[in-house]
Amino acid sequence: MPIAAENPAAQDPVALLETLVAFDTVSARSNLPLIDWAEGYCRAHGAAVARVPDATGTKAALLVSVGPFETRAGYVLSGHSDVVPAEGQPWSSDPFVLREEAGRLYGRGTSDMKGFLAVCLALLPEMAAAELATPLHIAISYDEEVGCLGVRPLIAQMLERGPRPLGCFVGEPTGMGVVVGHKGKSASRLTFRGKASHSALAPAGVNAVEYAARFIEHVRLSAEAIARDGTRDPLYDVPHTTGLSSVVRGGSALNIVPDACSVEFEYRAIGADDAGALAAAAIAYATDTLAPLMRETDPACGVEVEPLIDYPGLDTDPEAAIVTLAKRLAGRNAHGKVSYGTEGGLFERLGGVPAVVIGPGSITRAHKADEYVTRDELAACADFVRRLIRACRG
Repeated sequence: MPIAAENPAAQDPVALLETLVAFDTVSARSNLPLIDWAEGYCRAHGAAVARVPDATGTKAALLVSVGPFETRAGYVLSGHSDVVPAEGQPWSSDPFVLREEAGRLYGRGTSDMKGFLAVCLALLPEMAAAELATPLHIAISYDEEVGCLGVRPLIAQMLERGPRPLGCFVGEPTGMGVVVGHKGKSASRLTFRGKASHSALAPAGVNAVEYAARFIEHVRLSAEAIARDGTRDPLYDVPHTTGLSSVVRGGSALNIVPDACSVEFEYRAIGADDAGALAAAAIAYATDTLAPLMRETDPACGVEVEPLIDYPGLDTDPEAAIVTLAKRLAGRNAHGKVSYGTEGGLFERLGGVPAVVIGPGSITRAHKADEYVTRDELAACADFVRRLIRACRG
């Protein structure tokens, strides 16, 4: 059934979701077609719009503001435009064509997180007609899925345009539950450069795979120690910081001492820990302990470090005003934390803006074939945003 509107100019979130899903915004591709459309749509409804392009000019973020944003602090509704690839997944239909079945709306990004953006954009006319005393912003970023890259310049632009916002609602899929924390993540790729030789003369070479294995063991033992003795946070499904090596590439033939091996590893940290510090300590073991041993045989050997992903965790005080407001708007009393990352930690770290994660859909459907959000979930999200609009009127 349609989602009822207080304002006759309000748009249908499902129709807007159909439009958003049709834009193939996989992170490896440009999001400009979606941004061009969204900018035109928002300007047509009287919003102030600032485009924040990336350095290449192939992607952009969008900051949409309604109300006295230049002089008064308000609230941010934040979502990312990019989605993960659908190639190779067993979809039942075209992932970039919205399909409805029994109240479920299938398509890439419906849960993560174009459903939330569709609701916010659908209610933009109501925001514009409400004569807000407290401004509202819709923040649309890019490249969240590959390291929360696009939200960083967007936050800088937001702080230049007006007062620091009172709080941010990040619309990642939580089933409209109030989430006050998520883990931070730091990930890198280490490439061990050894020296090749025939395996019959193995001592003359420097085995990059074996040195990489020593590094992998170091990360594993570190993670086991944290799991055994580290700080616990029972609000997480995995209540402690984790670390692991996930991708390893090296070697060319059985009878050749390998001269190169790369390892991708990560730490995901609860609020009490620092993922970046843990990753830095592991990297230091590779560069300060293992690399000198490799260079004893050949000074050309060593370790190269390539940072991959780094974003802070979120750990909002459950008694903070933004949490109390989120619970009131959502009609919920409980709160929780999630192990996956969001842009919420960056709003707090870079912008000083307290954040709550709350949105329609489920993370268990995200990144999978036949991803979907339900009409009921969109309706609950629309109720949340409408209550926020009312709260910002007076």
